[in-house]
Amino acid sequence: MDQLRKRPANYVPLSPVGFLPRANAVYGDRTSVIYGRVRFTWSQTYARCRRLASALLSLGVRRGDVVSVLAPNVPAMYEMHFAVPMAGAVLNTINTRLDAGAVATILRHSGAKLLFVDYEYTRLAGDALRILAAGAGPVPLVAVIDDLDAPTGARLGELEYEALVAHGDPNAELPALTDEWDAVTLNYTSGTTSAPKGVVYSHRGAYLSTTSLLLQWGVGTEPVYLWTLPMFHCNGWTFTWGMAARGGVNVCIRDARPADIYRAIARHRVTHMCCAPVVFSILLEGGGGNKHQLEAPVHVLTGGAPPPAALLERVERIGFRVTHAYGLTEATGPALACEWRDQWDRLPHPERARLKARQGVSVLSLADADVKDAETMASVPRDGKTVGEIVLRGSSVMKGYLNNPKANEEAFRGGWFFTGDVGVVHEDGYIEIKDRSKDVIISGGENICSKEVEEVLFRHPAVADAAVVAMPHQRWGETPCAFVVARDRDAGVSEEDVLAFCGERMARFMVPKKVVVVDALPRNGLGKVEKVKLREAARKLAPTTVQAQKPRGKTTTVGGRRDEHPVVAHIMAVSRL
Repeated sequence: MDQLRKRPANYVPLSPVGFLPRANAVYGDRTSVIYGRVRFTWSQTYARCRRLASALLSLGVRRGDVVSVLAPNVPAMYEMHFAVPMAGAVLNTINTRLDAGAVATILRHSGAKLLFVDYEYTRLAGDALRILAAGAGPVPLVAVIDDLDAPTGARLGELEYEALVAHGDPNAELPALTDEWDAVTLNYTSGTTSAPKGVVYSHRGAYLSTTSLLLQWGVGTEPVYLWTLPMFHCNGWTFTWGMAARGGVNVCIRDARPADIYRAIARHRVTHMCCAPVVFSILLEGGGGNKHQLEAPVHVLTGGAPPPAALLERVERIGFRVTHAYGLTEATGPALACEWRDQWDRLPHPERARLKARQGVSVLSLADADVKDAETMASVPRDGKTVGEIVLRGSSVMKGYLNNPKANEEAFRGGWFFTGDVGVVHEDGYIEIKDRSKDVIISGGENICSKEVEEVLFRHPAVADAAVVAMPHQRWGETPCAFVVARDRDAGVSEEDVLAFCGERMARFMVPKKVVVVDALPRNGLGKVEKVKLREAARKLAPTTVQAQKPRGKTTTVGGRRDEHPVVAHIMAVSRL
């Protein structure tokens, strides 16, 4: 058997780019992209991508060069996921919600040779390029992406996307991929806990992640996929390539506004979409709660932050069928998926939502996923209580961080990739994330997972959004501080009511010692709560004052709730140590 060698007929490097020529051959006459009044077929998309790849080569782009793009979910953004690697280059999709300094940092760190800019972001790009030039670093060529449905004539430099496509040769010879370990894309982390890092994906990892997610999510042929998830986020969780694999329709919208989402769902009979949990609140707000019922179910894959079970329950009641996943940029998007079991359909709705809120089991592209004690490397017991760090191993894990050997050594240890997320394993083997390791609150020697407190807050009928962080406490070291957003701005929500609600539903040491009502939580470009900012705010706050002790009672009242007598609380805290 050792004499049987690899041949061109039995060994072809794996690449998600290969889904496009197949889509051209198999689904050529089907609609590939819808954007406003613009429609393309898969044959047209294939030709446009080949033309763009040819144009990139004519501009001097070569194997391993980085091509950056600053754009929303428009056809050009979709096409570049194929055209850039077709030219042998590496695609870098930049978060459109970053400021000029952050964009300049990414361009500098990546060494981008060419930058495509959507017309709406020419000012942002111009500011970033000026910062880059002031630093005496190389400045990339710039090409503007004008609106395809309603051209504006906006320009930044001499190059324009549609002109490049028009002048490209669809029959030009394109470089062949010889090594599936080559880089296909470069994505920068959201930087919620540290400075953003450049994450490099391989062709092999992206291919395996794409096929794995299509299978586990049960995506059949001819899906109609609505792009509410930014394509700049982990390359749209690889569904940029996945829709070509299934001959699907890519419905592109520039903004994920409620009206746009519901209009697209109704007009194009959308079957699938992905989003961060924050979009659920947008959908509920735009749909008027349970008043907006979908005509047909829409399958939603969600991830990016642990969604509260109460929020999942509400969004499913209006017709969205939610599958929960967990992932991170370094894992090429989703790494765990909450595979649904038929027997769970017979459970009450709240229990189904609780089970669905778990992150689940490893995706098929991973060799293994586990929760371990980071010090001993022992797996935690399957008791749903013992916490450890979630670790991954498999081909869909990134190649590594670009130009950051120290970060690579810290992330890859003992044959595993350490995610930095804290979780538990339930008896059935399903993993549930509890917190980022930096978000665990240690109060009086007791670990408090902020997600568990947030779960309770989301069940409060007057709370629309919530986040919990640590705040300093003179006696306990630190305690939970809750930031909440009222569901009804006019009616509002009071600190006293929230504290009483929590006091009836969780252990006393977990109850927040401070509740701050805010108009909105700070979120980054990916919809994740920026807890760094909340922690900074919490450091300046003081716990809610405890009322005077009643003469004959062993309890005092904080905002209308019963709390331990200070002496009793002190004894309990010491016992927990």
